[in-house]
Amino acid sequence: MSGGGEKKTSASRKLHLKSLMLAKASEDLEAEKKQVAEEKERTLSLKVPPLEYDGLSLEELQELVTKLHKQAGVVDEERYDIEMKVKMSNLELENLNQKIFDLKGKFKRPQLRRVRISADAMLKALLGNTQKVSVDLRANLKSVKKEEKRKEKTKAVEVTDWRKNIEAQAGMEGRKKMFDAN
Repeated sequence: MSGGGEKKTSASRKLHLKSLMLAKASEDLEAEKKQVAEEKERTLSLKVPPLEYDGLSLEELQELVTKLHKQAGVVDEERYDIEMKVKMSNLELENLNQKIFDLKGKFKRPQLRRVRISADAMLKALLGNTQKVSVDLRANLKSVKKEEKRKEKTKAVEVTDWRKNIEAQAGMEGRKKMFDAN
């Protein structure tokens, strides 16, 4: 049972709403671009007055060009200084962030991957190629004889095991005796 009289919107309605939202977003994006362009024009008109060179003689044009060249040099120096300040502040921010991580004790640790390597290859990598390395991992293990284990089990349990009787009759003659007994 569905509760509360919920109405589901149809797929065509959803598509229509989606297209309206996209249209509105594109309009907003265009308006923002236009606003940025107007802001740029306004800033340029304040900083750089319109250039008037009509009716100037050759000497006056040359003076104007040298004046503009000097202004371009000054602006280029200012731009370089600002870029250096930004780089220095970014470097300082990175250092401060690193100090914060160090103080908190949170480090980005890379995910370790499991690597399968034999003991011989590991020793060869650690000791180098100059020494011949071969390791017998089973050499240092304690040797245990199976007979000693069986003796220990039989000493602990003195009761005869019914399986021994079956094992004794496991041959062909034993099976024949089992059938003859029945």
